[in-house]
Amino acid sequence: MERMTDLVVHDAAQVVTPTGGGDGDGSDDELEVIENGAVAIEDGIVVAVGPTTDVTRAHPPENATESVDATGRTVLPGFVDPHTHAVFAGDRVDEFTAKLAGASYQDILEEGGGILRTVRATREAERAELVANLLEHLDTMLAHGTTTVEVKSGYGLDVETELKLLEAIDEAADQHPIDVVPTFMGAHAVPEGADTEEYVDRVIEEQLPAVADAGLAEFCDVFCEAGVFSVSQSRRILEAGQELGLTPKIHAEEFERLGGSQLAADCGAASADHLLQATDEDIEALGEAGVTPVLLPGTAFSLGAPYADAAAFEAADVPVALATDFNPNCFSQSMESVVELACNGMRMTPAAAIRGATSIAARAVDRTDGTGTIREGAPGDLAIATVTNYQHIPYNFGVSNVQTVITDGTVVHRD
Repeated sequence: MERMTDLVVHDAAQVVTPTGGGDGDGSDDELEVIENGAVAIEDGIVVAVGPTTDVTRAHPPENATESVDATGRTVLPGFVDPHTHAVFAGDRVDEFTAKLAGASYQDILEEGGGILRTVRATREAERAELVANLLEHLDTMLAHGTTTVEVKSGYGLDVETELKLLEAIDEAADQHPIDVVPTFMGAHAVPEGADTEEYVDRVIEEQLPAVADAGLAEFCDVFCEAGVFSVSQSRRILEAGQELGLTPKIHAEEFERLGGSQLAADCGAASADHLLQATDEDIEALGEAGVTPVLLPGTAFSLGAPYADAAAFEAADVPVALATDFNPNCFSQSMESVVELACNGMRMTPAAAIRGATSIAARAVDRTDGTGTIREGAPGDLAIATVTNYQHIPYNFGVSNVQTVITDGTVVHRD
């Protein structure tokens, strides 16, 4: 008797997947390309992937609940975006113009703009507004092929607003097909008029316990940067978070090299992100500790800053994840654009960029179930692009190539 399948995607020009399995073993160093490929999904899980003739013999499309003819198109794992600040209120488009006129990130922050401006707007916003804003951003992410996204708090900087942000993330996650990964980042900036050391105490003694009690976050992140939080302050926050069950993440070596990468290695962080100023010593430490480096080419692009040295990570055999860093200062929700910038700005190969946006990005959010791959047993999350070769995604930059998105074996977006 022929078995019923929930979804079969068949006759794709290419089915593309990292080969390592996405289980955090560090082995996904190749990209497998299956010509004229197919994928079968049951109960939200991939049950078969391979040439169309093989897959459809066991899983006939006509017997599936739904089938997708992917002729002339490329099937990829859904993108994983492991670093965003996507829940906020307010608008800072005027700061974009100021940056074009020569104002630096620090200049804008010192004049009351930047993060603190968004904090003021976010504190005033109702949770319903924050949920609506986030859902709109998630819709855009989904349309560009993202099926898993990390979202940080951090525009509250007090117990009440940080909890409001995490509650908004949780509520939006319940309403949206994207898998949303929540991160607490009360240590995103120092509130106006506050002493840094005293604020660190408040994060540790007030915010972290409240967040842990609410069970609303998986990770604890901190902005380890000159003029924000020192290495010692960052260590105190991350270790306090670990004691409460929150896995460390860290913004490191973005504007200056302070030692955040070494701290990430010491703490066993899931990821160290930005890394524009990271040295060979930092890269080696991250690799030896199994910390996933996350590079954010959209941030460098929006700041007009040099890109992170992706080649240095490659030379050290330390695979990098990619992320949008979507926030009011880097206003792009598209992982397609990140792949394009990684290739055209950081000179990564298309294969390395696709791995960085899928299986390696999954490591940065501790997803070890095959997320970011297309293999038997992996979540049935796919992005189908209107190209015959995956390399066209960075090659044909400035447009969206994604046409159909599937999460948990269900078509959730189709252009």
